[in-house]
Amino acid sequence: MSDLLKLGVLISGSGSNLQSIINHIEKGALSARISIVVSNAPEAYGLVRAEKAGISCAVLDHREFSGREAFDRELIRVLKNAGVDLVVLAGFMRILGGEFLRTFDQRIINIHPALLPAFPGTHVQQKALDYGVKFSGCTVHFVDEGVDTGPIIIQAVVPVLPGDTADTLASRILKEEHKIYPQAIRYFAEGRIVKNGRHVEIRGVRGDKDAVLHNPPLEG
Repeated sequence: MSDLLKLGVLISGSGSNLQSIINHIEKGALSARISIVVSNAPEAYGLVRAEKAGISCAVLDHREFSGREAFDRELIRVLKNAGVDLVVLAGFMRILGGEFLRTFDQRIINIHPALLPAFPGTHVQQKALDYGVKFSGCTVHFVDEGVDTGPIIIQAVVPVLPGDTADTLASRILKEEHKIYPQAIRYFAEGRIVKNGRHVEIRGVRGDKDAVLHNPPLEG
């Protein structure tokens, strides 16, 4: 792309992934520009992060709309007016409807703090601990009509350690979120994503066929 990829980042809370994207752009590791940050929560700290970085912000309090369709239509209008190329959900706690998905078809991505398709939805770190998994992690995926069901772009794996709580596991996963989300956006900006149904390939990336993780570690 000759022009910088224009991002519309949607948030509902602290905006730590937003901050990671800002940091990667500022240090030249990501060729993109955040055109606008939109929050459905007026008190979201991510708005403060955006304002400190000189990024335009908009607040669309979903409680002030007659329903999801009305909210989505206004969100579409705001993002279109900002010339957004890619919609980035960064802790955005609203389900987007069909009209929104059609408007930005194949141009909406999300980050989820679990290794999808395991543990979609919310409270996923506790669900992983309750299930007794040995690995958890995070996933960047395209957004479709389901809940955390879209094609997967990139994942990071984090071991579950003895004595982990939902908070300690979430803290380690969040560090990886801050790495893989800017990377996924970079793939998109560089036109390296090749999508075939559910399968996503990245041009120029070669996997290590011998890469293996064990938890607990092998002995002997």
